[in-house]
Amino acid sequence: MQDLRKLINKDKLPKHVAVIMDGNGRWAKSRGEERTFGHRNAINAVRNVINACNEIHIPYLTLYTFSSENWNRPKDEVDTLMSLLSETLLLEAEEIFTKGLRMHVVGDISQLPDLVRDQLINVIELTKDNKNGNLILALNYGSQKEILKAVKEISQDVKEGKIDVDDIDEKIFQDHLYTKDFPEVDLMIRTSGEVRISNFLLWQIAYAELQFLDVLWPDFTKDTFFQCIIDYQNKERRYGKTSEQLIP
Repeated sequence: MQDLRKLINKDKLPKHVAVIMDGNGRWAKSRGEERTFGHRNAINAVRNVINACNEIHIPYLTLYTFSSENWNRPKDEVDTLMSLLSETLLLEAEEIFTKGLRMHVVGDISQLPDLVRDQLINVIELTKDNKNGNLILALNYGSQKEILKAVKEISQDVKEGKIDVDDIDEKIFQDHLYTKDFPEVDLMIRTSGEVRISNFLLWQIAYAELQFLDVLWPDFTKDTFFQCIIDYQNKERRYGKTSEQLIP
C-alpha cells in the first residue's frame, strides 16, 4: 500500500483544519444497530484524525464535537454523547498530553454536565504549556450564536464609548469570537456525503477549501485524512486574485 504521507508537500500544509464528524447514526443503522453504537465506534476515527495531524505537523485541528442544536436529539442519545465525551477525556488526556498537544474548547460549556465541564477544564489546564499542536473541541457550539454574541459585545463597547462605530473592522469582530486566538480555517472536511456547513465556523471558513466526503465518520482513517491534504494542496488558493497574480 502506498504511503500517502510521501505525496504531501510539507511546505504547503494548511495551518488550521476543521472537521464536521458526521455519519455515526447511518453507520450504525447500516449494521442493524442503534445510533449510539455509531457514536461509540467513532472514537477510533477521532484518534485517527488527531494522530494524522500530529504526524505531519498541522498546528490547529478543530473538531465539531457537539453543536448547540444537538440538544434537540433524543435524550438517551444526548446522554450517551455526554457519557462518551467524559470517558474519552479520561482515557485520552494522558495521550494528548504526551503528544505535546494543547487542548482548547470553543462554545458555551456552561450548559454541559458538571462532570464533563470539570474534566474539560482539567485537560485544558493540564495541557496549557504544550506546544506541538492545538486540538480544539467545538462543544455546545453554534456559529450564528457566536456571531450574535460578538455583535452584542461590540454594540455594548460602542454604547460605553470604548470604540467608535467607524473603527469596527474585521480584526475587532474576530477579537470577539471564540476563535480569536486561532488562525482562520484553511480546510474544512465533512464526512457522510452531506453537503452543508451546519452552523459551523461560518466566519472562520470564509476562504477555506471545503471537502465533502462520502465516507461515514467511523470509517475515517489516517489515509482518508492524508488524501484530503493532498487534494487541498492541488487546489489554487487565489483569495480574489487571478492565477497570473499568484505567479512569483
